[in-house]
Amino acid sequence: MTPQEDNHFMGLALAQAQLALQAQEVPVGAVVVKDGEVVAAGFNQPIGSHDPSAHAEMVALRAAARRLGNYRLNDCSLYVTLEPCAMCSGAIFHARIKEVVYGAPDPKTGVAGSVMNLYENSRLNHHTTARGGVMAADCGQLLQRFFAERRALK
Repeated sequence: MTPQEDNHFMGLALAQAQLALQAQEVPVGAVVVKDGEVVAAGFNQPIGSHDPSAHAEMVALRAAARRLGNYRLNDCSLYVTLEPCAMCSGAIFHARIKEVVYGAPDPKTGVAGSVMNLYENSRLNHHTTARGGVMAADCGQLLQRFFAERRALK
């Protein structure tokens, strides 16, 4: 993808993160892209859905699998506003996502280089590439503002 395409799709993921924010969820959004077209989108929903697995990536992967009629999402890319955690990365690997593009790093739970890098583990049977930093400032600011506001309410 070109930098312009990366910014376009990350912008769509940020719009999903805004939906999470409106739902009073941690503002993370994701889109699944195949052949230059968005096939699914999702935002964080674990609080409202009472589902610890309802991270933005998981919601988007489930929607993409339903739309494409296959749990294998070959030749798809996932754009997400925050570096994926281990749970989401496991699902990404099983879905056979080709590439993950994320915005902000997650120094507490990110496994695409922050805490560890599952994406460079050669022992796993499927290899997904991961690259971060696309619109990182915008993605990070949304999260920082959300958590600052929550801390101020306590």
